[in-house]
Amino acid sequence: MTGERPTVFSDLIGLEFTEVDDGYSHGTIEVVDDLMNPNDVLHGAVLYTMADNGMGAALHTELAEGEQCATIEIKINYLKPVLSGRVTCETTLLRKGQSVAYLESDLIHDGETVARATGSFSIFTP
Repeated sequence: MTGERPTVFSDLIGLEFTEVDDGYSHGTIEVVDDLMNPNDVLHGAVLYTMADNGMGAALHTELAEGEQCATIEIKINYLKPVLSGRVTCETTLLRKGQSVAYLESDLIHDGETVARATGSFSIFTP
């Protein structure tokens, strides 16, 4: 699945995946005015969306044919504000069971982790 775009929802924030392969994803956004909150800081929902989409993309690479996934929960810690530039999201699949997977995302700006998220996803066959 390397290079494939897993979802068009990511287009809303300009999220581009540069790598999606073997339980891993790497995505980036450019910080623009439309993504800022009223305090001129990158909106936390943008970072959350990056993590959620990154987790879904990383997990999708490990699903069997016919399996789908959906977010159960994501916990995110915001560590530093982002005012400009580019943010990257690196996601790793930590564990995939039969019905639940656990993933982690680091959101990085200028070489520093600005947020860290962990999430669990349901794995199912419709």
